[in-house]
Amino acid sequence: MTTTLFPTSLVGSYPQPDWLIDRQKLAGRFPPRVRARELWRVNSEYLAEAQDDATLLAIRAQERAGLDIVTDGEIRRESYSNHFATALDGVDIDNPGEALDRSGHPNPVPRVTGPVTRRAAVQVADTRYLRANTDRRIKVTVPGPFTMSQQAQNDYYTDAESLAMAYAEVCNAELRDLFAAGADIVQIDEPYMQARPENARAFGLKALNRALDGVRGTTAVHICFGYAAIIHERPSGYSFLPELAGCPANQISIETAQSDLDPAVLANFTEQTIILGVIDLSDPEVESADVVAERVRRTLPFIAPERLVLAPDCGMKYLPRACADGKLRAMAEAAAIMRAEQPA
Repeated sequence: MTTTLFPTSLVGSYPQPDWLIDRQKLAGRFPPRVRARELWRVNSEYLAEAQDDATLLAIRAQERAGLDIVTDGEIRRESYSNHFATALDGVDIDNPGEALDRSGHPNPVPRVTGPVTRRAAVQVADTRYLRANTDRRIKVTVPGPFTMSQQAQNDYYTDAESLAMAYAEVCNAELRDLFAAGADIVQIDEPYMQARPENARAFGLKALNRALDGVRGTTAVHICFGYAAIIHERPSGYSFLPELAGCPANQISIETAQSDLDPAVLANFTEQTIILGVIDLSDPEVESADVVAERVRRTLPFIAPERLVLAPDCGMKYLPRACADGKLRAMAEAAAIMRAEQPA
């Protein structure tokens, strides 16, 4: 809940500069699940400084666009999940395994060879850097336990559920540390709940609930159909979404723009805030603010304005930066239009 109607935010990622990462190589492969250091254009001794500089650019771009909630753009990550998943103990990243991606193609993944544990916080330094460089509310994203369990080769645990629960323990500890470091919102990314709904119902929701257990602070869960640059087709409805109405997360992040999702599904959510995807990432053309505002209006019969946050459908990392900036400005302008339409 927020005092500003229709606050705006990224889902997580903002496009990385071409001078920092080889965007052509990034776009020409499936999102990396193991480390992909070959994507970086900057030598290793200067990489951290370059990532800091690019993160500042991402923060300032969000502020100029008028976003109310700012992320670090996930600039330091090769993908949304591998930065965290490969920092854990019990994972052999030098001898990766293999698992099917949500597209059905095999992809190198972390190979779990021992107990999955967290030696130290993974993203606290990134969170403190973000907090020190903006006076706006900040959101930090972490890959979810179910999704990480689907993006790994399990050579240690007796079954996939046990692996997911181990990931849930490390996520729970990480969330607590991120709030202590200054995060206003921590989002768990669980796209594989949509991709593999049977397993999500069997044990994914249990793992998510454990990751959120006892965490104090505003939490969100993002569930999506995959990056538009890679997964081109969108169904008209989610295969796993109403189940999240009972989870402890305060916010649920969904896509509605590209899929033209039937907003009636939002009636299932009577208490949680919805992070509403209103920016189509499959089309480089920048939508007008009026088009974005209409995507918001169609949801209002099913959810109160006080429980809506506006965002892109998913992460923006595959878009050209100028395109991303234009779409973010249109989203902020649409939020202003919608605020003006609400009764005093």
